Amino acid sequence: MPIRRTTPLAIIAALLGASALPAQAETLQEALAAAYRDNPTLTAARAGQRATDESFNIQKAAGLPDVGLSSTYNEFAHGRPINPLSPSRSLTTLLSVDVPVYSGGRVRNAVAGARERIEAGQFDLRATELSVFSQVVAAYMDVIRAQSVVELSRNNVQVLEVNLRATNNRFQVGDLTRTDVAQSESRLSLARADMQTAEASLIEARERYIQLVGREPVDLQPPPPLPGLPTNPDEAVDIALAENPDLAAARNFRESTDYDVRVAKGQRLPTISAFASGQHYTDFASRDGFANADDSGSVIVGARLTLPLYQGGRPGAQVRQSQAYQQQAIETETAVERSVIAQTRSLYSSWQASNEVIASSRVAVDASSLSLRGVRAENSVGTRTILDILNAEQESFIARVQLVTAERNAYVAAFSLLAAMGRISPADFGITPEQVIDPSDNFERVKGKWFDWDDDATPAPISSRTVDSAAQNATVKASDTN
Repeated sequence: MPIRRTTPLAIIAALLGASALPAQAETLQEALAAAYRDNPTLTAARAGQRATDESFNIQKAAGLPDVGLSSTYNEFAHGRPINPLSPSRSLTTLLSVDVPVYSGGRVRNAVAGARERIEAGQFDLRATELSVFSQVVAAYMDVIRAQSVVELSRNNVQVLEVNLRATNNRFQVGDLTRTDVAQSESRLSLARADMQTAEASLIEARERYIQLVGREPVDLQPPPPLPGLPTNPDEAVDIALAENPDLAAARNFRESTDYDVRVAKGQRLPTISAFASGQHYTDFASRDGFANADDSGSVIVGARLTLPLYQGGRPGAQVRQSQAYQQQAIETETAVERSVIAQTRSLYSSWQASNEVIASSRVAVDASSLSLRGVRAENSVGTRTILDILNAEQESFIARVQLVTAERNAYVAAFSLLAAMGRISPADFGITPEQVIDPSDNFERVKGKWFDWDDDATPAPISSRTVDSAAQNATVKASDTN
């Protein structure tokens, strides 16, 4: 079936939709951008990819000339019997050049395999980015949800406290029984326990946010709608199979193992190399009775053919080993494909289910609010009991908590679905093209390097530490739950 594509401009427009925000407010776009620049998991993965890039030069070096210079100085301090023709000191200098001509295809195949692994690593880095983005979205929505639940829990406690006072007053005048008071006290105690749990969850969500984003959450704004969501699970799977980075990485890695087999088979083939060496010798005129120094030199140029006849079975073992790794990579690719399909379908189902829960919860919130008002009115005329009021209040509270939870779950599932489909990009949340870190740029930078002393700068920390961040609390401002 045709794959419906969403332009990056549409996603950018949606994520930048909330523009007129308070100065201290933080949007989901800003949180994702901060994590993209500062998350240590991402910065470490980028460093790992740079290390993978160097495998190209390491393999390529086996096919380049090897030049060496050695110099040996000898001082003959003592000898018996004394030989007047022997020098007391000497210096021998040797310059050699070895040029590989043919290596049984091992260098060519090793370089090609390195290229495949580098591309696989680039896709793995892309997958790591998407994973971190999904975690940030989940943490962002967890904070918003936890703040709402804390507010609802505190409001529930306040309502039950008022209800308990009213129940006590009516008990004092004999209008209610001790059972009614006990029921009100029990519900209030449970509500306070729920509030403590909600506050602990809020603190945990805020600390998780700091861990991922690198800074404290401040007045998080409602997230913008996500465009480009699929209309059915088959469409989602088609896109994921074409664009999921985990699957692309597995595919490239599988292709690299084919080159590994060729490298192993090359161990049994002959190798040809050309060489040249120059040697200079001097005794510094240190022989007794000789005024002139013994200075001599030679230059040798030649070619070397190496034909392996028997190597103890090692080449055969290496071929079989690389073929086993190739089989492993083939099966791993199938496993990743299965995982991508299952994950995409599951996320689509979760997203749809959460949307249904949202619709049902909104109806439940409206109905429970109406029911609570009716029960209170009926209780005032004696047709409803205190227990009826408590039950109605509990139903209203549960419905509201279920609504904010479903809204959180729907958004996280939708974002994760887009990530599984490979449809989330740093440019979608405000990272300019100049700020986007393209892993292929580093490979282009280093692939032509050949000088032995061409080092990079000494590594320094990139991600910020959070040791100085304040311990989070369960304080909720009015603007936090708007």
